[in-house]
Amino acid sequence: MKIGFIGLGNMGAPMAANLLAAGHKVTGFDLVAPMPEGVKRAASAPEAAAGADVVITMLPNGDILRKVAAEVIPAMAAGAVLCDCSTVDVDSARAVADQAEAAGLGALDAPVSGGIGGAAAGTLTFMVGGSDAAFAKVKPLFDIMGQKAVHCGASGAGQAAKICNNMILGVTMIATCEAFALADKLGLDRGRMFDVVSTSSGSSWSMNTYCPAPGIGPKSPADNGYKPGFAADLMLKDLRLSQQAAEAADADTPMGALATALYRSFVEDENGKGRDFSAMLPRFEARHRS
Repeated sequence: MKIGFIGLGNMGAPMAANLLAAGHKVTGFDLVAPMPEGVKRAASAPEAAAGADVVITMLPNGDILRKVAAEVIPAMAAGAVLCDCSTVDVDSARAVADQAEAAGLGALDAPVSGGIGGAAAGTLTFMVGGSDAAFAKVKPLFDIMGQKAVHCGASGAGQAAKICNNMILGVTMIATCEAFALADKLGLDRGRMFDVVSTSSGSSWSMNTYCPAPGIGPKSPADNGYKPGFAADLMLKDLRLSQQAAEAADADTPMGALATALYRSFVEDENGKGRDFSAMLPRFEARHRS
């Protein structure tokens, strides 16, 4: 396929590189990031989108997505699909989909899970909202960039799935970090705690796969000085989206609200900005009961 790719930062660049390696023609645009080797640089977002079978966007937020969509939709060929892989608010995803469909285009909201490592390895999970026809057209590309693509429903359903998933992730990471800090103060060896919890009812992805304690379990950012695999800043963004959605839907999410408040303090008032979201563990280690 001929692919336009808009937003080639830490996530977009390896995703585009994987599509290129699989034999697709990729034209890219980004205001600041360099083009991956082999990706043709466009002078503008509409130029990257012109004539493409699929246009993929990976952008920071819903406002920027709306702006880019307004620019590229008029440049896209009839029958092409606009596939947004950003994590944005549900309202923005649905508004862009409506605009694309009114122009005779397919539209998908397809946020991802798996972080920078998953983008590079081609092992992302895509949570996808949109029509059956648009999903079928882009599915071969999802299969290159990721290991799984779940069609969650109509437009906005992909963003809803991502927001709910990452609310769970934020809450479980905080609980995991709290538990390790408590275990330390109780004199329990971290390795033995991991051996128990990872095979017991307290097991979770945060414990078993992405353990926040250095030297425990599989390799994770904790073993690299908490250099981000998934930055605390991005977790805060996603948690804020979850609370925005909860307010709009009149949903009671007290644990999500508390996780949002804790990550806000960590990122904005403490030393969490630019660190992995699992760096909550040294935060709790250094604190005492108030």
